[in-house]
Amino acid sequence: MPNSSCSTLINVRTGLQVTARTAGAAKTIEVEVDKPLGLTLGQKSGGGVVITGVEGGGNAAKAGLKSGDQVLYTSSFFGDELWPADKLGFTKTAIQAKPDSIYFVVSRGAEVDVKRLPKRPAPPRFGRKLTEAQKARATHICLDCGFIYTLQKSFDEQPEAYVCPQCRAPKKRFARYDVNTGRAVGGGLPPIGVIIGLVAGIGAVGALLVYGLQ
Repeated sequence: MPNSSCSTLINVRTGLQVTARTAGAAKTIEVEVDKPLGLTLGQKSGGGVVITGVEGGGNAAKAGLKSGDQVLYTSSFFGDELWPADKLGFTKTAIQAKPDSIYFVVSRGAEVDVKRLPKRPAPPRFGRKLTEAQKARATHICLDCGFIYTLQKSFDEQPEAYVCPQCRAPKKRFARYDVNTGRAVGGGLPPIGVIIGLVAGIGAVGALLVYGLQ
């Protein structure tokens, strides 16, 4: 078995992080691509999906994707999971249904039986760098998990039943987001964990005072 290694690359032009696990000439690449993607997909013989074309200078090309890469996973409809790219039609539907950027996991230089791949959680958005297109749309942040709202639909137009796609927090747990500082703009409640900690701390102090006076 050839020695394997893992390396992390930063795409200078887009600020996207690309994780490549190599085993000889083969590698697995994970990258997020803004829409329009600038690529075409085709059905792979024997099952699976392959990138059949990449537009020069497009978002897929900037992210490092190439024609011939086998698609292993793409974002699910809501972006909370990564789904195996087994059937071309289903993969295209998932990509079209997701309104913003798409997370891709591709194999380069090695064929993978995607039918054996399970669903997997999407990488958390907290702490991830935003692309320039996402920065232009970033208006709100979830106070509980750090998810940054970058959908094309205005956050204010979302119904009151809207929940964070990452932690399921309600809409009221979002605050306005300052792209320049990377922080929430004032007026938001602190994270639930902080509130619980404060309540527990106050209760403990109260108990000490009560029992200490007896």
